[in-house]
Amino acid sequence: MEKLKVFACSDSAEMFTTEVCDYLKIEKGKINRMKFKNDNNFVQILESVRDQDVFLVQTTEPPVNERIMELLITIDAVKRASAKRITVVLPYYIYSRSDKKDQPRIPVTAKLLAQLIESAGANRVLTCDLHNKAIQAYFNINCDVLTGQSLLQKYFDEKKLEDIVVVATDAGSSKKAYKYAEHFKCPIALIDKRRDGNDDRAIASSVIGEIKNKNALIFDDEVDTAGSIMETVEVIKKAGAKDIYVGCTHGILSGPAIDRIKKSDIKEVVMTNTVPLTEAKKTDKIVVVSISELFGEAIKRIHDESSIGELFETN
Repeated sequence: MEKLKVFACSDSAEMFTTEVCDYLKIEKGKINRMKFKNDNNFVQILESVRDQDVFLVQTTEPPVNERIMELLITIDAVKRASAKRITVVLPYYIYSRSDKKDQPRIPVTAKLLAQLIESAGANRVLTCDLHNKAIQAYFNINCDVLTGQSLLQKYFDEKKLEDIVVVATDAGSSKKAYKYAEHFKCPIALIDKRRDGNDDRAIASSVIGEIKNKNALIFDDEVDTAGSIMETVEVIKKAGAKDIYVGCTHGILSGPAIDRIKKSDIKEVVMTNTVPLTEAKKTDKIVVVSISELFGEAIKRIHDESSIGELFETN
């Protein structure tokens, strides 16, 4: 493909970027990244990008703040090398959960990151399954949002599970659960959450819907510490669920998440590779499906100036 360059902004983005470039049948862009002894980052693009359509891939393996600086510095380097267009590819949008001012005197860091990316010189952003869809509007440049829903649906279709029920972890996730239930042509169940006295935290208490002896599928955009998922698993297991599966686009898996998953009644946690799964986090209960080809196709269509609308379709 002429005048198309794809670069990895960090070592953690190398594998994802390689998979994208393999799909596009192009060589990965050559870049030198290093740190000076004073801990300052340095980036040098090792090939010409003048008048090129450049895509910069950054993932979120910790340290997250380091990844942001790597991204911003790389944008600046490419901009000063006279790239025609710069598209930032964020499989998982960094700081996506800091998306609103719901407490006094706190930042909206998701909005700040959007401003930083724009100010650095990006012309477009490509990401996936935002924690809050409103984040897309934080940008004054085009922001395309892919979804991992079709990949998760395909995985469970191939398992040919019977007696399925899709479980919504709370009322807020019922719309998402309904979309999955439409695809699988199965019923949904809803976890009823109640507050205990003056405690602001809602506790999963019961199941609305039939779940006994059924294979339960729980879907979410991301699994972080897995706390809310475990509450749901405990409730539906007590209600007589057969096998329990969890599907998510982003496997953050921070803090106690892995231990919780290992000790739980979950049969499988299925996630995409938007966030790198480190060796320390690997377990037999976790299955990773690659979303790299979907990003590769989106990059191809953006480069060709063709529609990417059908990539958002999930049924």
